[in-house]
Amino acid sequence: MISEKMVTLGTKKSVIREIFEYSKKRAAEIGSENVFDFSIGNPNVPAPASVHETIKELLDSKDDYYLFGYTSAQGDADTRAAVAADLNKRFGTAFHADNFYMTCGAAASLRIVLGALTVPGDEYIVFTPYFPEYRVFIESAGAAMIETPADSSTFQIDFDRLSAAVTAHTKGVFVNSPNNPSGVVYTEESIQKLAAFLETKSAEYGHPIYLIVDEPYRELVYGDVEVPYLTKYYKNTLVCYSYSKSLSLPGERIGYVLVPDEVDDARTIYAAVCGAGRALGFVCAPSLIQHVIAKCAGQVSDLSVYKKNRDLLYDSLTSYGFTCVHPDGAFYLFMKTPEPDAYAFCEKAKKYELLLVPGDDFGAPGFVRIAYCVTTAQIERALPAFKELAGEYFA
Repeated sequence: MISEKMVTLGTKKSVIREIFEYSKKRAAEIGSENVFDFSIGNPNVPAPASVHETIKELLDSKDDYYLFGYTSAQGDADTRAAVAADLNKRFGTAFHADNFYMTCGAAASLRIVLGALTVPGDEYIVFTPYFPEYRVFIESAGAAMIETPADSSTFQIDFDRLSAAVTAHTKGVFVNSPNNPSGVVYTEESIQKLAAFLETKSAEYGHPIYLIVDEPYRELVYGDVEVPYLTKYYKNTLVCYSYSKSLSLPGERIGYVLVPDEVDDARTIYAAVCGAGRALGFVCAPSLIQHVIAKCAGQVSDLSVYKKNRDLLYDSLTSYGFTCVHPDGAFYLFMKTPEPDAYAFCEKAKKYELLLVPGDDFGAPGFVRIAYCVTTAQIERALPAFKELAGEYFA
């Protein structure tokens, strides 16, 4: 007797991962330079030099017990203090070490928060388009996910739809900005309106509705775009963060949960976060990379490459006739497919070795996600293929 639910999850991988695995197979067959893989958000920009320097310094100056031994269950105290100091400097907050629980990346952070908050009957609202694993995390925590479409023209929050979705069972609302897959950044106006709405609904239902912030792309914005720091707008905000994108460290799996003091019953919530981490087997995030974060928090990889890629891809695809959402952040382009079935469009794209992710699993049929965290040379090689693909639809 085994869990059929887990068999299903293990058998049907995420659509992103399936395409990523297909790309590796095709690369072995025809050469990686001939495969245009835009499937996965795997940063190609190197980590800052300080990350390499810090690792070398730690290896040369610290013993193995410090480098590779267990930290405190919630994370190394110096690392948590350094993270707090970085955020306080950048955002004018007043966090301290005991507001933080270090995790194996944003995915672990989200699952821990859901484990800490969820009781039977709970619902979580997710704005479409959304990262597909949200459904896995929410449902495995025993809650229901309520899809709420964003404004189709701007991908900002549609408050009429949000109002219709919120009920007495709503435990939390997910916000992912900059957004995966659209690259859209929620405006300060949207955040202010969301905060006021949640305050009203929390008072109406007699319990907090938590704002669960998933922000691994916070630093990846272009031009003068600013991402509002949500704890300053709504007190019952829990932040789930990862250094995977900002420091180009996706394989190191390091992030945190932030429980601000302003949250109702903050110490109880923090204890529940610690308990969920324990129950899920997530105590003590990888120790070496925690020590690196203590020295490198707040630094960011070179974003100029992503901006160059965004501009090149957006300008080219729109000139070919495709319609795209203009991304202000992250490293994804969300493109409307010129036929209703995004899966069929992706199959046609495969003829040109273009590997794109259909938007259906993101809650947005009729779109594809194109991850441009690749070399500029790959985009340049792929553009003729995109132009040929466009020729099948735009005479």
